Amino acid sequence: MSIRIGIDVGGTFTDFLVIYPDGSRRIHKTSSVPSDPPQAVLNGLRELADLEGTSVEEFTDRIGLIVHGTTVTTNALLTRRGPKTAMLVTEGFRDVLPMRHGTREDGYDNLLAMPEPLAPRHLRLPVEGRMDYQGSEITPLDENGVRAAAETMREEGVQSVAISFMHSHANAGHERRAAEILAEVMGEDVYLTESAELLGQARYYERSSAAVLNSYAGPIISSYLTTLTGLLEEVRFGGLLLMMQSNGGVATPSELARRAALSLLSGPASGPTAGLLVTAEHGWDSCLTVDMGGTSFDAAAVKGGKPLVMTDGSIDRWSLALPSVDIHTIGAGGGSIASVDEGGLLSVGPQSAGAVPGPACYGRGGDRATTTDADVVLGYLDPDSFLNGQMALDKKASEEAIRRDVAEPLGLSVLEAAAGIYELVNVSMASGVRDITVRRGLDPRDFPIVVAGGAGPVHAAAIAGELDIPVLITPRDSSIFCAAGMLVCDFKHDYVQSANDRLDALDLAALVGTWKTMAEEGRETLRGEGVGDDAITFEPSLDLRYKGQWYELNIPLDAGMLGTPDVAAIAEAFHAEHELLFGYHSDEMPIDVLNIRLSAVGRTSDERIDLSSEVAVDKPERPARREIWSPQRKAMVEVDVHQGTAMGPNTQISGPAVIELGTTTIVVLDQYDCVVDRSGSFVMYLRDRAEEIRARLNL
Repeated sequence: MSIRIGIDVGGTFTDFLVIYPDGSRRIHKTSSVPSDPPQAVLNGLRELADLEGTSVEEFTDRIGLIVHGTTVTTNALLTRRGPKTAMLVTEGFRDVLPMRHGTREDGYDNLLAMPEPLAPRHLRLPVEGRMDYQGSEITPLDENGVRAAAETMREEGVQSVAISFMHSHANAGHERRAAEILAEVMGEDVYLTESAELLGQARYYERSSAAVLNSYAGPIISSYLTTLTGLLEEVRFGGLLLMMQSNGGVATPSELARRAALSLLSGPASGPTAGLLVTAEHGWDSCLTVDMGGTSFDAAAVKGGKPLVMTDGSIDRWSLALPSVDIHTIGAGGGSIASVDEGGLLSVGPQSAGAVPGPACYGRGGDRATTTDADVVLGYLDPDSFLNGQMALDKKASEEAIRRDVAEPLGLSVLEAAAGIYELVNVSMASGVRDITVRRGLDPRDFPIVVAGGAGPVHAAAIAGELDIPVLITPRDSSIFCAAGMLVCDFKHDYVQSANDRLDALDLAALVGTWKTMAEEGRETLRGEGVGDDAITFEPSLDLRYKGQWYELNIPLDAGMLGTPDVAAIAEAFHAEHELLFGYHSDEMPIDVLNIRLSAVGRTSDERIDLSSEVAVDKPERPARREIWSPQRKAMVEVDVHQGTAMGPNTQISGPAVIELGTTTIVVLDQYDCVVDRSGSFVMYLRDRAEEIRARLNL
């Protein structure tokens, strides 16, 4: 056995979880390098080698697996630092992107501006050629027109092209031929996306938008991976490198580079899978996960042992439509900047101080008041023990920034202003949790919260209080939660084919044949990634809706349906899901089948992280004391400060209190108690429901 490492590159810190052959772990954080993200990975590996007293080459030579997640494509998209991208479209549909659905997100906002397309109009070039909805050719492809468009793109210095023709999901012949011509004229270096190959389903806007996003992200992630693999080769890494995808699975770098759009929402995608590791200790197969880092806050839901997946996602207001873990992200992190507008209203985020210059207390040149500065002033963070003492925080700088940016404009004391920042950001994050539950017909009070991120445990109890959630579980590895999740995520590839049928009249033989074709393609892809046939499974599903509806629901099906579909069981599952989401269903209304889907899953390894083993515990020390802000009492109160590494299983404390873990701090508010479970996780629960909850959790 060899070392396995999960690496999560965030906006402020890059997290490392090292799993040694004997099962022991090491948690490490290093500052991210926004100007050169792969460099943070190399920096972290060098620091880990230094901690072991060895060279980086000797250390990496012992690594068998690195699973890596990054937000590099997302950040480049949001800041528009991507390649010059063009689009080849069917004649008459040049404006498919700006027209979108023909609606606005907010129908009452007359000032809402439409987002600027990634492919500008002068680079959205139409060509003749048309298929009908059944895939029959109506008008031949104008190959001379494609060549002329390719010459124009080449002269304009275009680096990426998305090809999206009407009804190509039914017949992709024109797109394939156009791609051949573009490669011939523009050279092999141009990044090409064929929309039907990426997303073989109807709805022209969604397919076009996904293709453009893929082409925009392609050169970015390809360049990143080239740099990263080059750096790893320099330090003699010879193991397997896998990358996180937005669908919650992993893929090889070459496969992700081909379907680059799957990197756009991949950063936090491993979090929900990691949540299951924590709740399994207590027999829960459902939970909410919240991850608050330095730049953003991510919330997701896990139900029935699987993360909830969406096929109608968006990024920067553009439809993505590829299967993605349903994660709600808001700009609320430790580095979120607090300010007061001209009307005297306090806001926190979405602008972030990031890693550079960072919050005022970091002493790196930042002078804006942030959430972290408020946490320092409120006593939640100890300036001397932050990040195991590797970084000293400047409390006076925090006080000065909050005084100037918030307290004086609002006529408050610095303490009151800091409390306002804390409470406002908590309300924003609670709204994010509501978004991923209530719109799915779920009651957040029915789920435990699994808390992650360096800043998450500081704010989690306040978020739970806003939502009346009685149980929170903070794993001992909370600060590198997504890095841990990456090491248990499997290979996953998704396939889709549009249908246009009634469920009760569906050709079952054709359905089985479609799934069989998808399974063969998935098996071939997984074999290419080194997965054996015995480690491959398939997960079928259908997109269904009542006749006349606009939106469809994705209905997961049992693998047994692959050979013998049961129409009655499928209809029953759809009715139940519709009842859950909308409060009604109809046994008489016909059901339409919109899309046939299949996920091919390849198990990555039998060497899984095991959170059920006993944890090592340091020698107990007498708790220190310090003052923290009590939201319940609206005052600073003196509390015990416990060292989390000295708290073994069954150790119990009552709030208010603070638990320090080196890379994060758990704030136990007045109304909560906290107990350490067998795996070392910190279970916080409402004191007035202690008996009920402890019995449920077998504590």
